[in-house]
Amino acid sequence: MNYSSGSGVVLEAPVLPNSEEELAGPPRAAVPTKRGERISSLDVLRGFSLLGILVVNIESFGGPESLHDIPVGTAKAAFLGPHAHLNLVILFLKWIFIESKMRGLFAMLFGAGAVLLTNRIERRSSADNAADIFLRRNMWLVALGFLHGAFLWTGDILFVYGFNALFFLYPCRKLKAKTLFIAGTIIWIGLATPGYLRVMGAFDNIKLARQMSAISAGQATGKALTPEEKKIQQQWDKTVAQNAAPSPKDVDADVVEGRQGYWGFLQNKGAKYLEHKGQYESGFGFTETLGPMLIGMALFKCGFLTAELPLSIYLWTAIAGFLISTPLYIIGLWKAYLSNFYFLVLDKWVYSTYYITGEAGAIAIAAALLFIIKSGIARPLLRPFAAVGQTALSNYLLTSFLCQMVFVFGPWKLYGQLEYYQLLYVVFGVWIVNLVVSPLWLSAFEFGPCEWLWRSLTYWKPQRMRLRS
Repeated sequence: MNYSSGSGVVLEAPVLPNSEEELAGPPRAAVPTKRGERISSLDVLRGFSLLGILVVNIESFGGPESLHDIPVGTAKAAFLGPHAHLNLVILFLKWIFIESKMRGLFAMLFGAGAVLLTNRIERRSSADNAADIFLRRNMWLVALGFLHGAFLWTGDILFVYGFNALFFLYPCRKLKAKTLFIAGTIIWIGLATPGYLRVMGAFDNIKLARQMSAISAGQATGKALTPEEKKIQQQWDKTVAQNAAPSPKDVDADVVEGRQGYWGFLQNKGAKYLEHKGQYESGFGFTETLGPMLIGMALFKCGFLTAELPLSIYLWTAIAGFLISTPLYIIGLWKAYLSNFYFLVLDKWVYSTYYITGEAGAIAIAAALLFIIKSGIARPLLRPFAAVGQTALSNYLLTSFLCQMVFVFGPWKLYGQLEYYQLLYVVFGVWIVNLVVSPLWLSAFEFGPCEWLWRSLTYWKPQRMRLRS
């Protein structure tokens, strides 16, 4: 049963296309998915996760910081002054419900979409057509990601999404759900975690700290330092200095660089986009998106993401996921806060559990939302989220443009000028644009503008844009 919102967005009890109808008659040419064939639960989840990602990304848009998504080394001190406790609450809520979870959920939905797309094309046409379209679709996504990263915002995710799709998702699309889920978990937690900690320098930091502990114990007994121990001590001093909060002078220099406008962005960041992206991905950075993509393929195949399972499964999955992820971050962040965010405490208690909490939390959030979708409550409130999800590419690029205009490119140049809690004002403003403009656009047009371009390039044919009356 379909529930139209009047804006062209349909909320429905998700039903996959009838395989007998799709296979009847001779093979047909592959065509894009029509609006009536969309699965509303996927659109709602995609829209929700896309909006959630901005809560974390806004820190990169808004100013410098010396730690990963921790407001230390910022132009406006987050934990001093009258708003210190408010900022601390925001930090906890971000890490418990948003950090790594929304990106993980968005990647899961991308993996689910890969299975859905290829299955539909193979039913309508042939496996050869599916491979051809899938290849073109994701080659263009890589190109769009490069343009986005080099000319608009260096935090782009489209490039690595297209990369993973080309090299991994198509060969894995026929694997069983259980195999995909296990493989995704191994990659997300087992491979991405060491790669992440290596990039953060956590392994070297912890090793040095242990060596320094032994050296200090020897010094306490009057033992003289060996040449090797002196080198370790010098290296430790250097590490401590590198992980200390930057000086106000360095922060001010970062702010000045970040406010140089569009041409300054191109020279200082855009020109180095591929270099930085290559360094990160070569350190197994791609695994943090590949893992959830494979899990998303598994959850789609078993009917989880299409809201086909009993309500009780979604309820207990949400409870179990939050019970795993929430305590880990509450304990870890509190210990980090009490240590004044000392880098070793962050390495041990926050960053080391980054992807464990990411997977558990992302699945929990998906389950909670699917429980709401399947129960039918708050349906009118979900329609704008479905519209955002249906135009996710356009909204993603629009968000980058709006944020860069506010902080870097436009006349305001607020980069480094807002306090930590004030960044949420910009988030809410962008959300309003996303949630209002998307349904209005879909009331007149079949696709979002960037979706139209992407589909037209994929099928080598301009797609019909306006809705038929």
